[in-house]
Amino acid sequence: MSRIRAFTMPKWGIEMTEGTIAEWMVKEGDSFTRGEILCLIETAKITNEVEAEYAATVRRVIVPAGGEAQAVGALLAVFDEGAHSDAEIDAFVADFRPAEGGLALGAARTEPAPAPVSQPAPARIKIETNRPISPEALRLAEEEGVDIAAIEGSGRGGRITHQDVVRALRGPLDSVPKGVAALSKEDVAVFASPLARRIAALHGVSLVGVKGSGPRGRISKFDVMALVPAPAATGTAMPAFVPGENTPDIVPFDRIRKVVAQRLTQAKREIPHFYLRMSASADAMLAMRKTVNLVLGCKASVNDWIVKASATALARHPDVNVQVRDGAVHRFPHADIAIAVASPKGLVTPVVRQANLMRIDQLAAETRRLIDKAQGKGLAMEDMEGGTFSVSNLGMFGVDGFDAIINPPQGAILAVGAAQRQPVETANGGVAFETRIALTLSVDHRAIDGAAGAQFLQTLKSLVENPEGVFA
Repeated sequence: MSRIRAFTMPKWGIEMTEGTIAEWMVKEGDSFTRGEILCLIETAKITNEVEAEYAATVRRVIVPAGGEAQAVGALLAVFDEGAHSDAEIDAFVADFRPAEGGLALGAARTEPAPAPVSQPAPARIKIETNRPISPEALRLAEEEGVDIAAIEGSGRGGRITHQDVVRALRGPLDSVPKGVAALSKEDVAVFASPLARRIAALHGVSLVGVKGSGPRGRISKFDVMALVPAPAATGTAMPAFVPGENTPDIVPFDRIRKVVAQRLTQAKREIPHFYLRMSASADAMLAMRKTVNLVLGCKASVNDWIVKASATALARHPDVNVQVRDGAVHRFPHADIAIAVASPKGLVTPVVRQANLMRIDQLAAETRRLIDKAQGKGLAMEDMEGGTFSVSNLGMFGVDGFDAIINPPQGAILAVGAAQRQPVETANGGVAFETRIALTLSVDHRAIDGAAGAQFLQTLKSLVENPEGVFA
């Protein structure tokens, strides 16, 4: 069954409305096979290679390379799967009407045209796997019946991508254009685009050892063109920089990250933040930490001591240990401290329950348990619900100080900066060095007054500088 096919401007992404033919890789009269590169199409964002989805002959090029931008669905060329006459091709062009939304490799005029017969939809297999695979790749594998066990994922952490499944369907890219010497087995094994392989074969360039600038190290045409010997020229001008591909790795929000993002966006938009800043001498706390860890046989961190001091201060200042819910301020007798933890899913805030009642070794064990769960992707939503106050510490990264966003419905959050050696004036007018730590309290002004926040911060500073107070 022979057909005339329309090759039209494809649509890549919902925002694409038009594109431009940058280069034709075939010309009128050329025959091509499935998988061969037909042309390069430029859009406002990308330049894509368009591969043939079937074998045919180029009978008419409607839009030349470098011409005007064409709308999605516009006729670019006419392909012939049979041996139709020029008059039939002319009639096809005259009768062509762009389909709404555009066509990929076009509509086709079929001869003969049998009456349509309803066919049952192809069976779609269900693939059960624990391997990391993108949703689009899994869908294609199920539709085409691809065995993913034989596919080596090229994505982050061995994730199977849509492109990996497409390559498995097409088989190895071991063919080159007609009239060009075959690529070696070593060149075929290299991860490169079809156009890069074609250019390498045309110019006799080996792809072995070439460092690709494309996604996941894929060798692009720019990498190969950089290796093609240029004509002899005078002077020693440096070659122009040619940027490579910059394709993003799209990671959808998971359930936990969506909840965190919604809460923080709501907090920044709706909560009237104000900030109180203070620094405290940390030398006494650092010295006691070493002693207590030795005596109790624990490994309490500086952050554990900050959390314990915060919880003790909150128990003394319940007007800061609050949540704002349902148009009312909820004050709590005990401090449930949420600690900010960087996890594989982003920033999460597991809660240490009633931290003011814990010994420092008990608190250290609980924070270690929650951090291990967060970094091992085992943190549940109940581990992050119900906090009355938050502590976010970036001091271990060398951050001097920062302003944190309140985690609703809580009324305040403490941002902890780096402990740094600083010069201070002594009582007799001299200069000495001590370790000071920066503390910034972000406060919800609807529920907590400035004086209340300042008094809490004074108590916290006193507990940091006189750490024996946390045992009182």
